[in-house]
Amino acid sequence: MSATAPTSRTREQPQGDEEATADLRLGEFQNVPTLTLSEARLLINAVMDHRKQQRKVAETETLIKTQDYLDVFARFKQKENIEAVERMLATHDELEYFERSQLGSLCCESAEEAKTLIPSLSNKISDADLQELLDEITKLRNFVE
Repeated sequence: MSATAPTSRTREQPQGDEEATADLRLGEFQNVPTLTLSEARLLINAVMDHRKQQRKVAETETLIKTQDYLDVFARFKQKENIEAVERMLATHDELEYFERSQLGSLCCESAEEAKTLIPSLSNKISDADLQELLDEITKLRNFVE
């Protein structure tokens, strides 16, 4: 009887100790600027528009699925609103880039919800300040979009 090859391969262990918990450890991405889903949508759409003008369009299945995902989950669609949210978040130097982009993407309703979804916020910003920021983001989302 011959031995058959395994139908699956062993799972590789993560290389680093990255984690987004109460202790935010992002390894090589620790101080790297990040984008909200709305910013990523804006950027990808701008690049694709430019490529279409240059007649250099290569829409792969992955790109199309990414655009579809961003169309559904990007909370802000208008460039002015996306920039306003980014300006608001940028004023909070106590927050890491990752935390700011998560706040701009998730659009939490309460400070408690934000700190549950982004545990590293717990000791960086007071509930009152966080709630004020979330309320300002919500105003942009509800009244302008």
